[in-house]
Amino acid sequence: RRDMVPHPTIAILSFSKDPSSRCLMECVPDCTIGGTDAKGRDGQGPMRRCDWAGDDELMVRYHDTEWGVPKRNDRRLFESLVLDGAQAGLSWATILNRREGYRRAFDGFDPEIVSRYGDSKFAELLADSGIVRNRQKIASAIGNASAFLLVRREFGSFAAYVWGFVDGRPIRNSWKSLHEVPAWTKESEAMSRDLRSRGFSFVGPTICYAFMQAEGLVNDHLVDCFRYDEV
Repeated sequence: RRDMVPHPTIAILSFSKDPSSRCLMECVPDCTIGGTDAKGRDGQGPMRRCDWAGDDELMVRYHDTEWGVPKRNDRRLFESLVLDGAQAGLSWATILNRREGYRRAFDGFDPEIVSRYGDSKFAELLADSGIVRNRQKIASAIGNASAFLLVRREFGSFAAYVWGFVDGRPIRNSWKSLHEVPAWTKESEAMSRDLRSRGFSFVGPTICYAFMQAEGLVNDHLVDCFRYDEV
């Protein structure tokens, strides 16, 4: 289903009983040979773009400028953690189109502020049409903010913590086809297990792998995508 494009993936069905996880086809970026074209830097020959970006301007810009770029800013990582949790069971396009609404509703994803949300703010979020109004996901975002701060206190930064799962440098894969890309890896399983032990929710191993793909802990553009050598 090309209208079901999650964060960076093609969503078809979710067979998992774990609400924080998505199935194989939901968690693998589709950078196929049939991907969309992007003009070369000289404006001449075309470059291949991951097919999941489609022709939607917002999705294309996300693919071309954000997905897979290594990020170490704690607030940016917290944003991604919240949005990945919100996206569970939905398309990434749905969340991306609401990202500005989330930034407004969640105070710019400042974990210090989010961790202090009380009942009145919770009710406000449930009534906010600019975000996904799911009680469990909103509660998870608030609870994860508190857990996030504890991790930051222990490790100095959340970035230092999550990058530790890949020894501080991106894993550069060399996938040639969609079917080669895993739904999760031993690193994302380890991250999921540790996050859960620290009180995080909506952090299944496939959600964690999507997080790793988006935040540049792994490079999962396929080798024929023009971004593969750029990130």
